[in-house]
Amino acid sequence: MSDALEKAEAAARDAAVDTAAVQIALAAVELAKAAQQQAAPQHHHCEHQHKERRSTGEWLGIGCAVCVGGVGIAFASLALAILGGVAMIIALILRDMWRDAKKGD
Repeated sequence: MSDALEKAEAAARDAAVDTAAVQIALAAVELAKAAQQQAAPQHHHCEHQHKERRSTGEWLGIGCAVCVGGVGIAFASLALAILGGVAMIIALILRDMWRDAKKGD
């Protein structure tokens, strides 16, 4: 009878160990599920309206407009420089004519 009692105690111990192992395995599975749910990207939905992005054609148009504007400013600066030089030459000629006219008096 003690042999049967020992066998029963050994079976009870094995069942207790198996139950603990099963519980640990189930806990590991639940932990893996929780980690997977946290790692999954959450999609955030904005409520504000996004502006449409400019197309390539619009950017090319803007670039061309800036280039044409830059060339226009360069020509305007050149025209002002020429106008200043002409004004200086005219002022010098008129001053020389004024001096000649004063000497002749």
